[in-house]
Amino acid sequence: MSFSNNKVKINRKLDLSRLPVHIGIILDGNGRWATRKGLPRNMGHKAGCENVKRIVQHIYDLGIKCATFFMFSTENWKRPKEEVDGIFNIVREYLGESAEQFVEKGVKISTMGDITKLPDDLFNKLVECVAKTAKCSKFNLNLAINYGGRDEIIRAVNQIVENGQKLNNIDEFKQYLYSKDLPDPDFIIRTSGEMRISNFMLYQMAYSEFYFTPTLWPDFSEKELQKALINFQNRKRRFGGLNKS
Repeated sequence: MSFSNNKVKINRKLDLSRLPVHIGIILDGNGRWATRKGLPRNMGHKAGCENVKRIVQHIYDLGIKCATFFMFSTENWKRPKEEVDGIFNIVREYLGESAEQFVEKGVKISTMGDITKLPDDLFNKLVECVAKTAKCSKFNLNLAINYGGRDEIIRAVNQIVENGQKLNNIDEFKQYLYSKDLPDPDFIIRTSGEMRISNFMLYQMAYSEFYFTPTLWPDFSEKELQKALINFQNRKRRFGGLNKS
């Protein structure tokens, strides 16, 4: 996480009392960022990981309580093995250098997805980070790795069937999701100009607000994040009802 004492200037239009509780980020565009610079795609993922550190710190400094980063999807296994291995190496490095700071800063690590399919050492590192930070409560950093929204729903339904349980309400269904201990995301950000959700938190984003930006993930700065949050604050969230005004 590489916390630093560098404070980013806050846009005066951003109301720190009306921030989302949970942000979901689809960090897209690492490969294209590298290609445009004539670099190997894994250099883009490396740059993307460095930006995760910056944006996580800024979210933490703003006082937002939870953020989910879509790191690796169930569909990403279709990519070349070299690229997949490179992504996993970057995640290993990130967790290795940040583990102690997570505890020090009160950052709870959680995961979404079937991490048992990951390489053993990466799986063990994730389990270790989750266990070490279980009692932290200042900020929840949720990593979606080998995650797919459809797979999550199928997994939940299968567990319900196996338990022979009859559900009475939506809240009971939520208890079978990876995100059972998290609030649903208020705000979903996707970088790189793609305007789709790519199988991300399909169930949880029923009433999320969406923000799409053409900026590639490695270039998505703290200033861009604040711009997105100001956009979020200018929206009227009705949750199926009517405006009171």
